[in-house]
Amino acid sequence: MPELRLHATLDEIPAAAWDALHDRRNPFVEHAFLAGLEREGCLRPRWGWTPRHASLWRDGELVAAAPAYLKTNSHGEFVFDHAWANAYQRFGREYFPKWLVAVPYSPVTGPRLLARDPADRAPLLAAMQAQAGRDDLSSLHVNFHAADESPAFDQSWLAREDAQFHWRNRGWAGFDDFLAALQPKKRKNLRQERDKVARAGFRFRTVHGDEASDDDLAAMHFFYCRTFGDYGNHPALTLEFFRHLAKTMPRQLVLFLAEREGEAVAGALCLRGGDTLYGRYWGSSEVEPTPGLHFETCYYQGIDYCLREGLQVFEPGAQGEHKIARGFLPVTTFSHHWLADPAFASAVGDWCAQERAATAHYRQSVLAHSPYRDADPAAPAAG
Repeated sequence: MPELRLHATLDEIPAAAWDALHDRRNPFVEHAFLAGLEREGCLRPRWGWTPRHASLWRDGELVAAAPAYLKTNSHGEFVFDHAWANAYQRFGREYFPKWLVAVPYSPVTGPRLLARDPADRAPLLAAMQAQAGRDDLSSLHVNFHAADESPAFDQSWLAREDAQFHWRNRGWAGFDDFLAALQPKKRKNLRQERDKVARAGFRFRTVHGDEASDDDLAAMHFFYCRTFGDYGNHPALTLEFFRHLAKTMPRQLVLFLAEREGEAVAGALCLRGGDTLYGRYWGSSEVEPTPGLHFETCYYQGIDYCLREGLQVFEPGAQGEHKIARGFLPVTTFSHHWLADPAFASAVGDWCAQERAATAHYRQSVLAHSPYRDADPAAPAAG
């Protein structure tokens, strides 16, 4: 009989054992990334995040695990359930704390049910559901899981879908070939945006973690904090965490730094996976960033990098229909949710079905207005 164990910190599970459960192509489920968030002050109970990782053991061997957290709010998740929490409250029920399987602050598709044998995913979920029931938790959620994990969820789970905009490499030899595949008007606009940034005196430097100086990391952290501050949000990631990534994931951390007269003025932080570049954070020291600087730093530098390095996918983050005109097309993302109250789950299930239909319709309508000259095949699901 498999045994479920709960962990208040990821360091309770040896890094080698954790990383043996996945193929290491997705940097966000690496032990170094997740444990770094805990060690470097990025996750705090007062911000709503309390680590409560789950591991499944059979005959003394770790066979499956999930990065999981008790949440006292829904911040930093990007799969929005505020209406569910409000509905629970109206009926005098407590929605929080809930149990969330996710990568904090990261709307990035990837493995969530880590297991060398896919057959161990369903037992892990069943054990976590039983534990949530014993703990009288309102719900258990698995956000942005890989598409091939969907079969592990039985009928007791509610399925949700959303759309993100990803760029996919069609085998172009370089940026000019990519531009040639776009409709003339889109191609002209992209060239004009890049020219404006170049004429403004910007030059770009790409550095990996093991190439970044401490000044580079400090500048990128300043840009990140500036962006969050501009939107009235609290920047949870610390400079120590950026330094941790540079040390422990040296070739997976990628910075694009925009420099003018030798000084870094803007930057984008990305992580590199097996065949994918993940855009995460951007910022600028300019009060009003130069027109086109955001697009160049966040999108065009990333596309250029993917073409140079032979990467197949560029995921620049959540939301943003402005990405469509720049070659990013919609893909489907997935999450599953278990609600302890059967009546509430039944009511929410109808809403989820309507949401899935609306998402599918939206995705098809966007694909019908592709920026590419030829008909682009329907983009696959993320993950």
